[in-house]
Amino acid sequence: MAVELTALHWIYVSFIVLIIGFMIMRRDTTLICIAGIFLIAITATGSLSYSVSSIFTSFIFAITELLSTILVISIIVAMSRTLTTTGINDVMISPFAKLIRTPSLAYWTIGILMMGISWFFWPSPAVALLGVVLLPVALRVGLPALGVAMAMNLFGHGIALSGDFIIQAAPKLTADAAGLPVNAVIDASIPLVFIMGMVTTVTAFYFLKRDMKAGRLTVDSEHSELPDADPSTNDGCLLTINQKRFFALLIPALFALDVAAMFHFNLQGGDATALIGGTSIVILLIITMVSHKNKGLEKATSYIIEGFQFGFKVFGPVIPIAAFFYLGDAGFTKIIGDFLPENSHGIVNDLGVTLASVVPLSKEVGAVTLTAVGAISGLDGSGFSGISLAGSIANLFATAIGAGAATLTALGQIAAIWVGGGTLVPWALIPAAAICNVDPFELARRNLLPVTIGLIITTIVAMFLI
Repeated sequence: MAVELTALHWIYVSFIVLIIGFMIMRRDTTLICIAGIFLIAITATGSLSYSVSSIFTSFIFAITELLSTILVISIIVAMSRTLTTTGINDVMISPFAKLIRTPSLAYWTIGILMMGISWFFWPSPAVALLGVVLLPVALRVGLPALGVAMAMNLFGHGIALSGDFIIQAAPKLTADAAGLPVNAVIDASIPLVFIMGMVTTVTAFYFLKRDMKAGRLTVDSEHSELPDADPSTNDGCLLTINQKRFFALLIPALFALDVAAMFHFNLQGGDATALIGGTSIVILLIITMVSHKNKGLEKATSYIIEGFQFGFKVFGPVIPIAAFFYLGDAGFTKIIGDFLPENSHGIVNDLGVTLASVVPLSKEVGAVTLTAVGAISGLDGSGFSGISLAGSIANLFATAIGAGAATLTALGQIAAIWVGGGTLVPWALIPAAAICNVDPFELARRNLLPVTIGLIITTIVAMFLI
């Protein structure tokens, strides 16, 4: 039986529409989310002081829920900084340079390697680790810099980030908003990530080869040059070549042991994140102490600070948005208190039950809607700021349909991150575009058709999996 909808439900729905509208207009949604939290709180409690306090409380709740994710990403970025500074990344990647003998091999080798590194280091650090070393190799064998940027984007910011199987930052956000376990979203996302990745990368490769064959895209026509190197970025004198080789073997071995431990001990979610994060801290400290010697104590702190600056810069816009969407589920009672109507099971669940009783929704409508919502929410260029919205709406539609919560959540997550995480929105493409010295708007234009085709096919597949 449907719960009678109150002002709380309508305010929540109204602000979801407002948030989507502002995202379409490419405007920031932080103020809208804070206003939504305040309005819901004052409507529920009638207390001005309590409602103002609820804004702060909601931020604390969101940060607490996201803290492990912010922490592990910050630490991984700090560790990747040590690898770049000491030149270990050059040694780690150099064997793969020998595989690159043709433009086709360059595209697929760089892409697959980018995907593998991004699962552990996240795409933005992976671009720096990979691009500087392999871009010159790719240019020498005839793959244009635009092709290198496409490969890094589609495999890293697309496939790896949309699934995020190892660090599990994306599924954590969407699963929380949808009220699902993290492993349920990950399991549901595997076939969708695979389909989306295959369709998009193969389509992009086809168009790239076609334009290269027709002479519309060549290395010479781009006038590609490497961006000026920052001399402070890589100090080859910090470690001997043998030390670099040792660490280049040790680091993948340690992460391989982590993956084995995850399977053996069935570690998922927070436990898996903690294992990756702890390993990254150990690697960071060992490399820093060996390379910087007497200055190692100070440099270790410096690297960690850089990592936290990156982590909070990425997640700063996410916190207010997540705080608002946590009100749609169990977060309401923890942030505001027990002020929901009698027999209510949470704002989103109530809306889903009511929607099911009024409009006979189908799985096809649900799949198309989640892809559209995910894509729209990615227009802000973050990819992460809108996936809480996707998870919340997936919960609503799944309740109405009666099935497919995990699949719909995963579909919304994939659409949001492919659009906003660094493959379509020009201002999200800057890391790869800068490394490859190409125009981010041209890179976005090149990615547009393959990603659109991929989203359409993935949405159709999702309809059969719900």
